[in-house]
Amino acid sequence: MATSFIAKAVTAFLLIAPSSALPRDSLIENDLESRDKSSLVQPIHQSFPLGTIKPRGWFRDQLQLEANGLAGNLFDFYRFVHDSMWIGGSTEYSVLHESSPYWFNGLVPLAFGLDDPRLKGQVYSYLDYVLDHQQEDGWLGPETTPESRGLWARCYFLLGLMQYAQADPQQTDRIVDAMHHYIQLAHSMLKDNFSGLIQRDGQDFDGDGFGAMRAHEMHIPLQWLYEQHPRNNSQIIWETMELMIEGSANASSDWRTFWVKGVYPEVTYTPRNEPFKELFNHGVNMAEGLRYPLAIYRMTHDEALKTQTRTAVDLLAQYHKSLAGTIIGDEFITDLNPIRGAELCTAAEMTFSMAYIYQYLGDNDLADWAEQVAFNALPSSIFPDWWSHQYVQQENQPWSRALSVNPDMWVNVGVHGNVFGLEPNYPCCTVNHPQAYPKFLANSFTLTDGGIAHVLLIPGSISTSLGHNRVSIQADTNYPFGLGIKYSITASSDFTFYVRIPGWADKSSTIVGPSGKSRPISPSDKGLQKIEVSKGISFVNVNLKTEPRVVTRANNTAAIYYGSLLYSLHIDANVSEVPVVAFSGDTVPSTSTTSHTHDHVIEPASIWNIAIDPSQIKVVQADVSTLADPIWDLGAPPVELRVAAVEIDWPLAFDTAADPPLVPKVTGKPFSARFVPFGSAKIHMAHLPVVKLAKVDLSS
Repeated sequence: MATSFIAKAVTAFLLIAPSSALPRDSLIENDLESRDKSSLVQPIHQSFPLGTIKPRGWFRDQLQLEANGLAGNLFDFYRFVHDSMWIGGSTEYSVLHESSPYWFNGLVPLAFGLDDPRLKGQVYSYLDYVLDHQQEDGWLGPETTPESRGLWARCYFLLGLMQYAQADPQQTDRIVDAMHHYIQLAHSMLKDNFSGLIQRDGQDFDGDGFGAMRAHEMHIPLQWLYEQHPRNNSQIIWETMELMIEGSANASSDWRTFWVKGVYPEVTYTPRNEPFKELFNHGVNMAEGLRYPLAIYRMTHDEALKTQTRTAVDLLAQYHKSLAGTIIGDEFITDLNPIRGAELCTAAEMTFSMAYIYQYLGDNDLADWAEQVAFNALPSSIFPDWWSHQYVQQENQPWSRALSVNPDMWVNVGVHGNVFGLEPNYPCCTVNHPQAYPKFLANSFTLTDGGIAHVLLIPGSISTSLGHNRVSIQADTNYPFGLGIKYSITASSDFTFYVRIPGWADKSSTIVGPSGKSRPISPSDKGLQKIEVSKGISFVNVNLKTEPRVVTRANNTAAIYYGSLLYSLHIDANVSEVPVVAFSGDTVPSTSTTSHTHDHVIEPASIWNIAIDPSQIKVVQADVSTLADPIWDLGAPPVELRVAAVEIDWPLAFDTAADPPLVPKVTGKPFSARFVPFGSAKIHMAHLPVVKLAKVDLSS
């Protein structure tokens, strides 16, 4: 193991004794010297404690739909949460025992983001049971034998604990006590040949090795514990993080060896002959693995790891990023063809990863990317009422149903993969998707350069203190459907406010500062518009301008964006409800369904097989002062496009749309096609062949 960076300034007794053996104040005081000798790198953009930021407008509507939908009711009926072994039940979908920790990690920020008493009751009930049943040796969870104890699921449970402790000070001490007790055990397990991280003969907790691929996920809660509540256990915490990474490397799962140009796979097919572990190619692993170098960078201060993170996102963007902002991986990466799938779990993880990476690198395109996946990939895979979801989405998906043939174009997804349902293909997305929007909210405002920045431009508010300066900021906006943001700011002293200007915004965008004068935007090279705010009440208006953007892809194809939204052909749809099919193919037990849960069949009721002339595009904007609820429904967003198009002959493959024809065969007359935001279209065609057409009247 690498030598710890913390001076060994505490006695052997303190290293093995429970942290509660000494009074809290003396523990913190005794620990300061060693902490100072090995501080963690601080982010450029610092998050506020969970609950500080509250949603407004359309984003609050979405979180409320999530709370009223599948996410907010899993605890009451869904077998992998309601009957989880973590709370005395008997049902899990794998030996990883990850189902309810996934759920807990997402429901804590949803409950406190909405300040919802019902949801807070759910997460408290879960927390109370698990902490009350913490085992004598410190283990958190239901496993009682060394052969069955895997560390992976604890990573996400600790993430939930960290968030809970931030949001509810009344539970902080109890949570911190439990975390310290657990870390003592985890540290001793890792020192014992990486027990719990790497499965050995005779053990059964993680045969595929997911825990080693995701070892760095323990770092976020442990780094929080190290900085905020060290309890004289800093050395144990630090060494535990080092051991997690050492074990990951020992298991050939070190992402530092993968995010390297020439190693990272450009295009990959089955069979695979890459010189690295296959799980690196797993889409969800890759979305999480983007965070791996920064987790270590915080400890080592090695700038090369920060540089490697930039390399990682650039490689991903070039070779495996979908038009909607996620990773094309079904479940394993292949190429950029629109017949490929992108897993909902990946979109949820990417939403968090891009916000997290942005906080350390500060590059404007990373925040743009976070918004891209949050406003496109994520909502397109979730039904408007939030009661069902897909396992994988396709850029081109003219229908949603159980496919009639085995989808061999996908690497590891079955016939139900793009059905909207309770648990299509596998339950992980059912329990993991809730984290995306609540964490997006929690990272929308940041503390940076002595001031506060609005970086993810959803409507929301924050009330906090900058030293003795009490500051409240309210952002009212219909962004990304409208491009104006109105800020109402109250402060007891002068301070600096920043607004992130998206990279796609035109220079004609304007800002009206507290003086009331309008001027062109003048953001920094990192995209931050600086605004000096005086004490008292101030108002700031930001008015963004942009034009449709055409992004070309291989084989003479293209996609169209307007602002942060990807656009897709409007396809009229016939939607019907069918009984829920379990991921195993059997009928889901009635105890794990409600009257709300069902699978959907969505069939097209208008043409989907078109080519476009992207030189002819018109923006059609309705009234954006009031948005529909739900907003991510077909026809609900107020901004659409009209695009010159023509019907073509488009073959099928594997009971879905084949790859775009290389030489489109025109079968109809040019017309004005209606294009809508991708996230609102549950069946869609967004990756389209390009043709040159005579001038088309786009007024209709």
